[in-house]
Amino acid sequence: FLITPLNPRKHGANLTDEKGRFQMASLALADENGLVASDFEFSLPRPSYTINMLDALERSYPGCEFLLLMGADNWLKIDKWYKSEEILSRFGLIGYPRGNEEKPLLPDNVRWLSSPLYDISSTEVRHAISCGHDISEWLHPDVLDFIKENKLYTSL
Repeated sequence: FLITPLNPRKHGANLTDEKGRFQMASLALADENGLVASDFEFSLPRPSYTINMLDALERSYPGCEFLLLMGADNWLKIDKWYKSEEILSRFGLIGYPRGNEEKPLLPDNVRWLSSPLYDISSTEVRHAISCGHDISEWLHPDVLDFIKENKLYTSL
């Protein structure tokens, strides 16, 4: 799981700094066999564009195939991404359903994941925290502890 240090499409949004997001991802994945958080993108020029990250991965790991996993909400906006046509022509993508939307028409190199649906967004999680709601069923306990200890999202 690559943590993006500065998403150019979320500039100015009330986001936790990159190190905090990396720490939360690491905590969330600690018990997941074969899954890890990566700060690979932190050393790349900013703003961080997906195509630049994919190019850097190819240079660093020649011979590996890289697939981009994205939520359906991002798939619907991919035409607005920097060099989206190049991303689509060079890399495979895996779409993850985010709501009850129908499976969209996809190019051959884009697959739609069939998996359990968790119909909750990070925006909703941050909002629930700011309202003081119990979100313990949504987050790994260690991530929830990290958020509380660092007083994240309490004043959105």
